[in-house]
Amino acid sequence: MRFMMMVKSRENSGPPPKELMEAISKLSEEGKNRGSLVASGGLAPTTGSTRVRVCQGKLTVMDGPFTETKEVVGGYAVMEFKSKQEALDSAVQFMELHQEHWPGWEGETEVRQIFGPEDYRLETSHLTPELESHRSGQADS
Repeated sequence: MRFMMMVKSRENSGPPPKELMEAISKLSEEGKNRGSLVASGGLAPTTGSTRVRVCQGKLTVMDGPFTETKEVVGGYAVMEFKSKQEALDSAVQFMELHQEHWPGWEGETEVRQIFGPEDYRLETSHLTPELESHRSGQADS
């Protein structure tokens, strides 16, 4: 199962400490060696980003920064795990590095499963049983 991990925090948190980056580098290398890390990276500030939006039938292109945004996605990882619990354990381990090496930093890692074309019945536009089960479980929450 593939998961997207999105790290969110205030945009102006400042540069991460060297010790944190070294710890993340070590964790990333371990993930690559295990075959669980597919891709990862940090994202540029919103001052250099652009949004393309469709709203009420109108397409707009807007350059950053985006003043209404309180938290931004500052980094991501695409990971391969056997279960959601493994993905959550990995996210906790990643956030513990922040807690240890960047006291006072506040943020979160959002963990979301990635669905591909094989998860949809394209010919009928219906969800596969797995996605339908996931969707049903969400409705109960």
